[in-house]
Amino acid sequence: MPVQVERAERFRALHGRRRLFVLPNAWDVPSARTFEDAGFPAVATSSAGLMVSFGYPDGQTMPRRELVAAVRRIADRLSVPLSADVVAGFGRSPGEVARTVRSVLGAGAVGVNLEDLEPSRGRLFRVGAQVEKIRAVRRTAEAVGIPLVINARTDALRHHPGTPTARFEEAVRRACAYRDAGADCVYPMGLTDAGSISAFVRAVDTPVNVMVRAGLPPVTELERLGVRRLSFGPSASYAAMGLLRRASREILTYGTFASLVDGAITFDELNLLAMPKPSGRSRG
Repeated sequence: MPVQVERAERFRALHGRRRLFVLPNAWDVPSARTFEDAGFPAVATSSAGLMVSFGYPDGQTMPRRELVAAVRRIADRLSVPLSADVVAGFGRSPGEVARTVRSVLGAGAVGVNLEDLEPSRGRLFRVGAQVEKIRAVRRTAEAVGIPLVINARTDALRHHPGTPTARFEEAVRRACAYRDAGADCVYPMGLTDAGSISAFVRAVDTPVNVMVRAGLPPVTELERLGVRRLSFGPSASYAAMGLLRRASREILTYGTFASLVDGAITFDELNLLAMPKPSGRSRG
């Protein structure tokens, strides 16, 4: 437990700085270790990347026990903090969501990403219901003694009815409610243009997470706009699968394989990604 608490405090401190930090999203042990070895101060899981790697579509069709086992395996091989994407919490009630979070805390995570979109129906949960889930998650973390970082994602920009202005206002309303319920960071899915990002940051007055995607301003501009956290989301897994597709086309079309060998790591380097670092052998 002391090791996990220390990691949780480190992760929380990253959100308290004025500077933006970048949080890469991994889908398995080697991708997580690659990010750690590159120098990132923390790693998160990608729900889409991780679930698809196990043969499940993004959402909540992957059994919770398999998700927790995957989080445990990744956490056991890292010495930096790990945040787990638990989608909508694998349950409709606050108690069910809290049980999911308790499980991923037991697996070694020190942060969670919790969204307000019901995956099976593609619609938003009521604000009040989501607030109760966040409160239940916060109580659970306090009960087990882990200063958990809750990143509350809202999909109002994409799924709330009405005009773009109405959707933006709903995203702000939800983010403020989630902040007041105990979320440490808010995540407006789909926010990309500088003007909207700046307005959102000012309106919610709490750490804001945005995701890497086409059209997003560069890191220096995001920092100027007041963004505290930039996550990869599934973009790294998209890029990895894109490389495999390009390499496949190259060898099938031209009979060459530069895509597979240029810039590749060695067998020994690959094997080391499966080995725990000395400080990552135990969470307490």
